[in-house]
Amino acid sequence: MTAVHPPARSAGRQRDAARTRAEILKVATEEFARQGYTGARVDEIAARIHTTKRMIYYYFGSKEQLFTAVLEHAYAGIRQQEQQLDVEHLDPAAAIRRLAELTFDHHEAHPDFIRLVSIENIHEAEHITASETIGRLNSPAIEVIGRILDEGRAQGVFTADVDAVDLHAMISAFCFFRVANRHTFGALFARDLTAADRREYYRTMLGDMVLGYLTGDHSG
Repeated sequence: MTAVHPPARSAGRQRDAARTRAEILKVATEEFARQGYTGARVDEIAARIHTTKRMIYYYFGSKEQLFTAVLEHAYAGIRQQEQQLDVEHLDPAAAIRRLAELTFDHHEAHPDFIRLVSIENIHEAEHITASETIGRLNSPAIEVIGRILDEGRAQGVFTADVDAVDLHAMISAFCFFRVANRHTFGALFARDLTAADRREYYRTMLGDMVLGYLTGDHSG
């Protein structure tokens, strides 16, 4: 396979490689989120940033590799926020509520992430499965949830027999649905799940729901 070399650049257009990659990723994220993997066109991405398809392939190799890089970048964003989460000074109930709020805030602020994950599920996670980078991005939230659950049980606060992965799924399900299904839910029930005046209500409801499950009577 013939190597792709970058086209000659004029003296006035010297660009830092990291900045160029970041610019391509930003626009590619928007295009893939809007058009899907199949519908997105590399030519359109190139046109939007005033470069060439050849230049994009120089940095990312192919459309498939570009989409994988977009997914890697998107998942790295939420993982970075999880790493910065500071709940060690909180009691177990407050810590779980804070973690749920982090997921709520991230998903609301990054609708393109929601769309990308939905698109990747249509493709049965083939790009994520093939990505060594995403495989190494073990979720810090899982480790944090595990420690909080252990402490909560030790204190007699949490009674639910649930592990960190399932609790993470419970939190993510509400946050994901609220953004991903806002249009269909609104059309069916005439209620906007992302309405600004209902934001704090839903944010609080999520924490109440999770804590109600963790602390409730599960004897039946």
